[in-house]
Amino acid sequence: MGVSMATAKMWVERWERQQERYALDREERFTVIADVIEHVTADGTEPLLLDLGCGPGSLATRLSARMPHAEIVAADMDPLLLELGRTHHPYAARYVDTVIGDDGWTDALDLGRPLDAAVSTTALHYLSVPTLLRTYRQLAALLRPGGALVNGDHFPHHSPPCANLARHVGRRHAERCGTHDHEDWQSWWTAAAQDPELADLFTQRAQRQAALGNHDGNDNTLTLADHTALLREAGFHHITPVWQFGDSHVLVALKGE
Repeated sequence: MGVSMATAKMWVERWERQQERYALDREERFTVIADVIEHVTADGTEPLLLDLGCGPGSLATRLSARMPHAEIVAADMDPLLLELGRTHHPYAARYVDTVIGDDGWTDALDLGRPLDAAVSTTALHYLSVPTLLRTYRQLAALLRPGGALVNGDHFPHHSPPCANLARHVGRRHAERCGTHDHEDWQSWWTAAAQDPELADLFTQRAQRQAALGNHDGNDNTLTLADHTALLREAGFHHITPVWQFGDSHVLVALKGE
């Protein structure tokens, strides 16, 4: 049985507030990502975009609003978040249940043509280094010449003084914006698990997690320089950060023409 629109709306809105607790200047980061995608797809009439680790469709729905003629494929492995996205943002994207980095995961996308861009926010840090490198290589193969991979995420610093400074900037920003008072990650999941309308989806989620085991379920703690090196190894030659606030970045890798 599907989730009602009212239930999906409530949990997605709570998700959005919860995520603001962790992503510094989250809306600006989304806007910058959309700026990049708009620029690299300016010559196309119906760009094909892939949202990696889409969750309940936060980035996909913003890209869809900004670029209504784009075709967006949104991929995630979490059946609960995917269903919330399908219900609350049904027209923003085509949602695909697949485990990023697994064997054959790109086949499930059913793309049919080269990607103009791939995007992700706060998702790829869950992948181990070997899986991330393999995923970067696969994305390089899927992208058209001149296409872009855009990753908005927190990239920690190797230097403890720099890491402490970035954390301080983030804390002060959260205090000014009041986002640190928002519901946290664990509270959201604990509360959602009590909603009887989501019970079947939580069962599916538990079964998926049991089947996957500890599938790259830990932060990889890679720095910006680490990601840049992996992207170069994967075949991207033009790589640059285009936005930063604290340790939150938007990193862009362009495929050569």
